[in-house]
Amino acid sequence: MIRISVYLAGLLALLATCHAIAGDLRVRLADSHGQPVADAVVTLIARDGTTNPDAGQHPLTRTIDQKALAFVPYLQVFRPGDRVVFRNSDRTRHHVYSFSPVKTFEFVLASGQSSAPLTLESSGVIAVGCNIHDGMIAYLYVSDAPWMARSDSSGNVDFTRLPAGTYDVRVWQPRLRPNHPDLVQSKVVVDAAGSSTVEFALPLLPDARLRFDREHTHY
Repeated sequence: MIRISVYLAGLLALLATCHAIAGDLRVRLADSHGQPVADAVVTLIARDGTTNPDAGQHPLTRTIDQKALAFVPYLQVFRPGDRVVFRNSDRTRHHVYSFSPVKTFEFVLASGQSSAPLTLESSGVIAVGCNIHDGMIAYLYVSDAPWMARSDSSGNVDFTRLPAGTYDVRVWQPRLRPNHPDLVQSKVVVDAAGSSTVEFALPLLPDARLRFDREHTHY
C-alpha cells in the first residue's frame, strides 16, 4: 500500500510538472487598416530546438473542393508526406493544375469527380489554378515546422500547451509580396502555465482571386 501511494504521488507530481511547463500563445493578424487577416499560415520554431512530438506522425489526406467556381478552402496547410484530393462539386468541369516546382500536376475533373490522392513530398508553397476559370486559385502550404496553423476569420491563431521557452514566429499569406521572406518576430517568450499574445501587421497586395496570373505560382 505504501509503495502504491508513493507511486501515485510521484505520478501526480510528474503530471503537475508537465502541466506547469506548458503555455499558450495567440497570434493576431491584421492588415494595414486594422482589419483581421484570415488564411495566413503561422509557424513556430523553438529556439532551443524543441520539437513537437505530434507533428507529422500520421500523414493526413485533406480535400480541396470546388464550389461556385472557387477552391474551398482557399488555403490549406500540409506536412511533407500528407496527401491532397481535389473534388469537383460544381456542375461544370474544372482543369486543375500547378506549375509550382514543389509539385507539378494537371488533370481535368468532370462534375462530381475527385482526383486520385496526390502526395506532397517537399516543403514549399504550391499555387493551384483552373485552366478553364482563371479567377480560381488556391494555395497549398507545405512545411515541416514543429507547430503550424492557419488563421481564422477573426485573424487569430491559437497554440495551446506549448513547451515553455522562446520561439521564432513566422507568418505567410498569399497576398504578401512574392519572393520576399516571411514576416518574423524572434525571441517570443511563452511562459509556463501562462498566456502570451503576438500581433502582426501585414502589408497585403490586392486579392489575387480577382485576377489570377498564371505565372504568379511560386513564392
